[in-house]
Amino acid sequence: MRFLICSVLGLVYATTGQLGAQSPSGRGNQARGNPADTEVWLPVPAIVTPGSTDAAPPSDAIVLFGGSDVNEWVSSKDKSTAGWKVENGLLTVVKSAGDIETRHRFKNYQLHLEWRVPETITGSGQERGNSGVFLASTDGPGGGYELQILDSYHNETYVNGQAGSIYKQYVPLANAMRKPGEWQVYDVVWTAPTFNPDGSLKTPAYVTALHNGVLVQNHVELKGETRYIGQPVYTPHGAAPIKLQAHGDPSPPISFRNIWVRELK
Repeated sequence: MRFLICSVLGLVYATTGQLGAQSPSGRGNQARGNPADTEVWLPVPAIVTPGSTDAAPPSDAIVLFGGSDVNEWVSSKDKSTAGWKVENGLLTVVKSAGDIETRHRFKNYQLHLEWRVPETITGSGQERGNSGVFLASTDGPGGGYELQILDSYHNETYVNGQAGSIYKQYVPLANAMRKPGEWQVYDVVWTAPTFNPDGSLKTPAYVTALHNGVLVQNHVELKGETRYIGQPVYTPHGAAPIKLQAHGDPSPPISFRNIWVRELK
């Protein structure tokens, strides 16, 4: 028995000693070879100067609303000057004026947008601070791809229609809503769909979204345009404007501020 124990201990010592000799750095086989083989030096990433805060636009951003005018926006209905109210640095929905959309068209981008439900908000369900940001506005049956805006602070509704949802497609991973009167923040990464020459879908759209710094959509694959009634479908399109919705619910209108976008390659 003593001989057997000694033999086993000797084998363990020999094995561990051999492994130690092979990998003095603790990296195993990675210690052999040339580390330069896996180093990438080019192309060098472009320098982007960040804003003074995480909410401020970086140097390569297009400021869509900075507090003074609606020069970057037009009416979705007839492309005339956007009819929403600009006052005290805020952009407030004028429901009778209808939806507004950006003058510029975009494909892939990073979007920052801040919005506020009035402290005196009324109504319930979908009739309480309803709006939406359409990440690409189209002429299709759904009008585009909507990230829902709604007062979801202690306000019950269908969960694929609450704030942070991809409307009627994806429930948000969390309800990160602040109470009415406080500012909400959306940070979004949009990957636009692409289409083949015959109009069929080549690659779907994807969305990653954070609400007040909380991840609510994690690179979700869209099933098509978002629709109030019926199943989502894709309709071929190219670069598209970003649209803000003037919803017809009877509650007081919401406001926006500090909207900027970075185009992504």
